[in-house]
Formats: sequence, structure tokens, C-alpha cells
Amino acid sequence: MSDPSLTGSSMAGLSPAEQDLSGGCLCGAVRYQLAGPFGHMFHCHCTHCRKHHGAPFATWVASPLAGYRVLAGEERIGSFASSPTWTRNFCRDCGSVLPTRVPDHGMVASPAGNLEGDPGCRPEQHMFVASKAPWYRITDGLPTHAAYPPGSGVEPVTRPAPGSPTPGCTGGSCLCGQVAWEYEGTPLRMLNCHCSRCRRARSAAHTTNIFVPLARFRFRHGEDLVRDFPLPGARYFGVAFCTACGSGVPRKSVARGAAVIPAAALDTDPGTGPSAHIFVDSRAGWFEITDDLPRYAEMPP
Repeated sequence: MSDPSLTGSSMAGLSPAEQDLSGGCLCGAVRYQLAGPFGHMFHCHCTHCRKHHGAPFATWVASPLAGYRVLAGEERIGSFASSPTWTRNFCRDCGSVLPTRVPDHGMVASPAGNLEGDPGCRPEQHMFVASKAPWYRITDGLPTHAAYPPGSGVEPVTRPAPGSPTPGCTGGSCLCGQVAWEYEGTPLRMLNCHCSRCRRARSAAHTTNIFVPLARFRFRHGEDLVRDFPLPGARYFGVAFCTACGSGVPRKSVARGAAVIPAAALDTDPGTGPSAHIFVDSRAGWFEITDDLPRYAEMPP
């Protein structure tokens, strides 16, 4: 369990893609531009990444720091120091994860889920698989590392153990630990969603959401720190996040009569896994689905 690091890498040998790419948060308040080359793309399963993104894993891609420019909304960027060496940035309005500058290596690390266009590189490996969500299966054949890759010279950063949920409940918490929740019983459903809204909201390849009846869900503490962002123009879609650390947290969807919970932020095993991939026609071009779950172009029939 730790923070993603570019220690031990350099811009040498990166993808030859030199085009500029734009990116932005879900609400559009923060916009930025990146100049290639892009490379050192990897999936990180550490607890910090899973909780902050609210996704099964975060996918990071590196590019030259000199080519990074914030075009709009710099005053809307919040930050949370999840370790002495890593600061996680997020939009204060919608919670989307934003790029992190790594000046010691002349790079910026960007969440690939918010990029508009193809960076010209593909994921190279999985990191911190010892910390992955128990229900997530890695099936793509990429190299896997229990923590950092060998030779990185970086020590993992541990996170304090979360509090235990009520007996018979499944619990979760945000990265800073100030928001915690739990639900009773079995979820209504658990789905991997690849829609462009979820990718931008979670700043990841896809999200995995659990749906639980509102009557069986409750915040254990910290609900006053939760910000709800209903996407303008959307009938149901919205996200919720901890305003202290930016982590994705459950959203009470009154219209659906359910709590929509980012499964990756759970602290205990839900005892089930996703049943399908939905909105696969909208998936990121750099991400390949390799498991055997049913796939639907949009919503299931």
C-alpha cells in the first residue's frame, strides 16, 4: 500500500508520440494541456490510489513537466499529501483526480482516465497487486509486482488500519479516514462501468460501482465532509467525494432509491464481484478488457 512513484524512471525510451493532449475534470472547471512524449504507463492497485480514485486501480502516464499547463481553474485545484513524497490533486467542485507534478524527475504524472485522445502508449505493468481489491482479477498478462517494481529504491507507505464496521455490515472509508460508511446485506448489483462520465469522474479506465438500497446504507462518520456533485443535464449521474482528501465516496441517489458505492474504497470484502462490463462502446482506447464477464455496449437489456 503506497503512492505511485516515477522514481527510477526517466524520459528516455518513452513513446514517440509528440502530440499535445488536453485533459480536464468531470465538471469542466479545471482544464489542462500536456505535451508528449508520453510513456511509463502503469496500473496501480495500492490502497491510496484505489481510495482516492474510487476505482479498482489508477492508470498513470508520464510526460515532460515542461509541457504541462493548466489552462483554466487552477484556483479550483485542491490537494492532499498522502505521503511525505506524494501530493494528490483533485477538483474541489467534482472530485476528479488531476495531474501531479514530479519536479525531481522533470515529469508530470497524469491520470489517464481524464485524457482526451490517445497518448500513443499502453500500460506496461501492474503495481501493488498485493494490495488489490479482493474481487478484482488481473487477466491481461502484463507483468505484476507486489509493491514497487524491483530496483525502484522506494519504500511503501502504509495507511492506518480503518475502524471495523458493525457486525454483519460491509464497510469502507476515504483516504484520509475522516469519512466512513457501511451497508447491510448483499448489494443489488455490482458493475464495471466504462462510460466517459465514469472514466472522467474516477480518473481511471473504469469504475466498479455497488448499488445498495438507501435503507441499508449509512455513513458511520464524516458525512458533513461529503460533497455531492450532480452532473448538470444528467437524469441520475453524479458523484460524491470527501472534501478533505478528494477521495470518491458513496453517493445517495434518492432518484434511484440506492446508494452508489465505489467498490474500490471498501475496507472489507463484499463477498461478491462485478457481474458485467457496461458501456463498453465508450471504453478508453488504451484499455483492453480481457476477462470473461458479459459485456454490454451500453446498459444491459
